[in-house]
Amino acid sequence: MNVAEHKFLITGGAGGIGLALAGALAGAGGTVIICGRSLERLQQAQSIVPELIVRQCDISDAEDRNALVAWIEAEHPDLCGLINNAAIQTRTDFLGSVDEAQIVAELHTNVVAPLLLSLGLLNTISRNMDGSIVNVSSGLAYCPVSSLAIYSASKAAMHSLTLSLRHQLAARSIRVMEIIPPPVDTSLGDHSAQDAIAAGLPVMTPDEFAAE
Repeated sequence: MNVAEHKFLITGGAGGIGLALAGALAGAGGTVIICGRSLERLQQAQSIVPELIVRQCDISDAEDRNALVAWIEAEHPDLCGLINNAAIQTRTDFLGSVDEAQIVAELHTNVVAPLLLSLGLLNTISRNMDGSIVNVSSGLAYCPVSSLAIYSASKAAMHSLTLSLRHQLAARSIRVMEIIPPPVDTSLGDHSAQDAIAAGLPVMTPDEFAAE
């Protein structure tokens, strides 16, 4: 893939792994759109990487997500790559007070929303050269942390969906890939990163991970 000839959309691109990937792709000459919930954080990201195109969007909200798809189709019909990076992560104690709404929100944001966004952008991506969908899962999909039960389960679901999408979308010539991060020091998982450090495990910075 010649990155300089491609346009990418990265969800959750205002910080952490998303911003590091956006900076790396933009630095290689790619055109990169990032979206996220916070306009302030998106603007901060753009001040770090001025080449970025920003769009405020909560992909877990159907209206926001559909508006994003329509905007891409109208303004960026040459989009050829989607990186599903947006996610939330919370601790869950099944023996304590369980927040049903939080469980539903975490599963929806981490699994349902990226799947629906991918399906919404299929026609756009499939029209363009080297179309690809990249799902960011986690090492926790394979070795869950019990205190991050919902997050770990959501990433296991993302791994499974990636395999099924890859099989089904082969006919559309869309490559479906999975990125499986090790512990990375981001605002998403600052507590899990601290746990990893305490256990003597290596923790990467987002820039180190993007370079890999």
